[in-house]
Amino acid sequence: MRNDIAAAIAATAARLEPLLIDIRRDLHAHPELAFEEHRTAARVSAELGKLGIAHQNGVGRTGVVATIPGGRPGPTIVIRGDMDALPIEERTGLPFASQAPGRMHACGHDVHTATLLGVAGVLRDLAPELRGTVRLLFQPAEEILGGAAAMIEDGALDGADLALGFHNHPDMPAGQFATVRGATYAACDRFRLGLHGVSGHAAYPHTTVDPIVAAAALISALQSVVSREVGPLDPCVVTVGAIHGGTVHNIIPDNCELLGTVRTLRPEVRARAEAALRRHVAGIASAYRVEAAFDWLPGVPPTRNDEAVRAGTMRAVGAQLGDVAGEGEPSLGAEDFALIAERVPSCVLRIGSGAPGRDDHLHNSGYQPDETCIALGAQALARAAVELLAG
Repeated sequence: MRNDIAAAIAATAARLEPLLIDIRRDLHAHPELAFEEHRTAARVSAELGKLGIAHQNGVGRTGVVATIPGGRPGPTIVIRGDMDALPIEERTGLPFASQAPGRMHACGHDVHTATLLGVAGVLRDLAPELRGTVRLLFQPAEEILGGAAAMIEDGALDGADLALGFHNHPDMPAGQFATVRGATYAACDRFRLGLHGVSGHAAYPHTTVDPIVAAAALISALQSVVSREVGPLDPCVVTVGAIHGGTVHNIIPDNCELLGTVRTLRPEVRARAEAALRRHVAGIASAYRVEAAFDWLPGVPPTRNDEAVRAGTMRAVGAQLGDVAGEGEPSLGAEDFALIAERVPSCVLRIGSGAPGRDDHLHNSGYQPDETCIALGAQALARAAVELLAG
């Protein structure tokens, strides 16, 4: 029976592959940002309709939830794929490049959407043999870490027993897969810091209180949070990604604003980093005589893989595709799938998408994944669902 399922999954994925690539290219040419995925959701809905799969639109504002009931009673597994694009100007030169100025699928969510539709097609054919129910979440707004919460609020996770997430990884060649034990992606928190001084002529700095000099000192000091306040074996990143202050060369401004992010893998390190940032801000504000308004904006927690689900997923991928799955290293990228993994035992499968001869990375204006990862990912996820539901 196991060999029969492997052959059936492979055959269906091969049959669907040209369509899935066409869908991916259509979505790639028409990228939509967070909570604007109306055209994308309509295409997903149309394809699910052709497959005869019951689904609900408008979940989490622009998400789609599809349900495939099995032939026997059992648990409910959620498989989530994200749909939104990034505000990046595409520079690939592809014939199906983005037609929307300033928007691009630079993180491969077009690949994810096509892959999840492939899972839908494969599991639709296997439904009579399934034990339990498969629920597919086509999620909006992952890039702003808001879509998972919106779908959960609308009941997308109600009654779920376990979940699978996935992401393409160009640092691995297409055909390779990986999972990570424990925390696979980081907690992501943001901060906003407003520094208020006293403006004046650049030639007479002693008559002013300079918020730009204070900002420069603070940017340098914040790096010591990682190097001197967090253990060297505990991953942590503090990045200032934006600084806004001043208008012309000869005026010291009243205000300067910093925007940044903190990434951590453990709750205690997350708390320590926040406390250290607050202390540094207070100390430097006092030393440089500026007023500081510090806002800590909590984001998502680390995404943690449940070991039983992770091990079962690895066995399933191996049974379907052979010796192609290994253990990966944690990443300080963040995922709002973390909110799903907080509620039910879960695992994120990393799907290799690196193309031969290319050195691509995500969130890059020239990113071109190897499209063979779509059907291969559909095979891996479908087989994982079958095996995890079977227990």
